[in-house]
Amino acid sequence: MVLSALPHNFALHYCQSKYFHYLCIKQGMDNDMRTKLLLILATAWCAVAVMAKGKVYDVAAYVWPAYHDDARWHEIGIFPDGKGEWESVYNAVPKFEGHRQPRVPLWGYFDETSPKVQEMIIDKATKYGVNTFIFDWYWYENRPFLEDVLDKGFLGARNNEKMKFYLMWANHMATAYWDRHEADKGKYYWRGEVTREVFDGFVDHLIEDYFGRQNYYTIDGKPVFAIYEVGTFINGMGGIDEAREALEHLRRECVKAGLPGVHLQAILWDALPETASRNPEDKSHNKDNTLKALGFDSVTNYQWCHLVSPTMDYQQWGEQGQAFYEQYDREMSVPYFPHVSIDWDNNPRFPGPAQGCVTGVTPQKFEAFLRRAKDYVDAHPNQPPLITINAWNEWSEGSCLEPDTYYKYDFLKAVRRVFK
Repeated sequence: MVLSALPHNFALHYCQSKYFHYLCIKQGMDNDMRTKLLLILATAWCAVAVMAKGKVYDVAAYVWPAYHDDARWHEIGIFPDGKGEWESVYNAVPKFEGHRQPRVPLWGYFDETSPKVQEMIIDKATKYGVNTFIFDWYWYENRPFLEDVLDKGFLGARNNEKMKFYLMWANHMATAYWDRHEADKGKYYWRGEVTREVFDGFVDHLIEDYFGRQNYYTIDGKPVFAIYEVGTFINGMGGIDEAREALEHLRRECVKAGLPGVHLQAILWDALPETASRNPEDKSHNKDNTLKALGFDSVTNYQWCHLVSPTMDYQQWGEQGQAFYEQYDREMSVPYFPHVSIDWDNNPRFPGPAQGCVTGVTPQKFEAFLRRAKDYVDAHPNQPPLITINAWNEWSEGSCLEPDTYYKYDFLKAVRRVFK
């Protein structure tokens, strides 16, 4: 019998069996020899199991944790139904011929803060190859916002260690963009900038409550922390030097807590950070140098709408979005993790006339873009095999892996075909 051809779990039981030890004794092996043989066989079987399984990809979907009643919705007077942004989803209407609204969730309008709901979500996501969640994380007026989905739901789920997670600090201005009744989207409730004192205050919260968890996503052992708007962060700190020192403080505090540091990830937009020069001849303040000066370790995207106007056919939109892969390869001195967006239609958030949106989306086109992202990862074997997807549940922007009643599980099946 060729032992290395045995299924991995069967091989493990075989090594632990009395029959295996009987054969070793019959061959005259003492305890030391049996132990060495066990180590050799275990190593060989693990290698065979990995080769049989194939490369493991870190497929990370952004989570918009807004589908529940949060006390701070009431502070700003929106979503009175008590279901969070589900209210915009089930009140959406088609605004032109063929407009696929409302998007109806196949699993219903559930409360995301429920651990049982999150257990179901984790089981479904991992079954189809999504093994990491990136939670949009908020801190306004020195207080948390929308943390209950993570704290009560996800971390309360009995199976949460099946899924890795990390945080993306969504440090944008909180505006009436969320309010489906408000036409003036420039109206704002909370600013995105924070002072150094506020930043230092929530650093302790990040480390104590998230970074040290067993299933927090790491690169080289360092917890990954993404920042959505680098320019807003710099402005809040008072300049690039002050911003760098704040991030150095975060690193030092991580080391003090017994972590090897922190892996800082920047979310790339087409626009340069506000402190960077738009003059292509000025190399001292270009995008890459700004990020290097701050000590960022990697970059990715949040949505293709940040790169390309979402007013065209999905095929054209995705091709233009993925064209940035080559540009980032040339211009970035830190690893770029490829991104794929599913769709863009934020009409549920707008009263009145139709807003521009992507058309012609299909799971088949999405799958082809996933394969391009996978090819990019395979062509960069010296960096982690991470792909980011927008999104797990951006229902009000039309970009969801969660199944709806029209496509059902087709987008998740596309992920499984490519990565599992």
